[in-house]
Amino acid sequence: MSRPFTTRVVMADPVFRFLLSGVLLYTLWYLAYEFVIHPNGMVDRAVIDALVWLAAVLLRLAGYELLPDPDFDTNRYLGIQGGSHLWIGDPCNGVSLFAVFLIFLVAYPGPVKHKFWFGAIGLLSIHLINAIRVAALCVLASINYDYFNFNHDYTFYVVVYGWVFFLWYLWVKRFARTSPSPSA
Repeated sequence: MSRPFTTRVVMADPVFRFLLSGVLLYTLWYLAYEFVIHPNGMVDRAVIDALVWLAAVLLRLAGYELLPDPDFDTNRYLGIQGGSHLWIGDPCNGVSLFAVFLIFLVAYPGPVKHKFWFGAIGLLSIHLINAIRVAALCVLASINYDYFNFNHDYTFYVVVYGWVFFLWYLWVKRFARTSPSPSA
């Protein structure tokens, strides 16, 4: 005999709770970002500044000479000799991806003590992957702008989102367990 379809039964279902909390958290994030955070600009600007700085460090470590900053809107542009400046826009800074990663982490069951350190390491690694992406795009723009366009629009989405999916997979398989797994 099946269980009756009641609110209590539905709320006890962990999948439903995960989906409901994820949708609610994403809705709150979306509203906060669209009406408060993005119009203010401070968070986006700080992340872009850090992204440009880190990508510049990576390019210098790889032996590339950077183009001088343009005289306008500094800290959003980065380029290497032989190429052109790339402009880092708000949609490319990774802030929304940070939010989606953290929403999954908060909504998915697991020990809170692990969520803090895993979330911090996850955010830093996503930011590093994005900085590597920006540095690689600078190199591609200096080789052939068509390579830049293709990789910006397709390849790097797969890489960056693939990393986030890997982090989620790692969380679910290794850290989200609330009880010991049965021995084989």
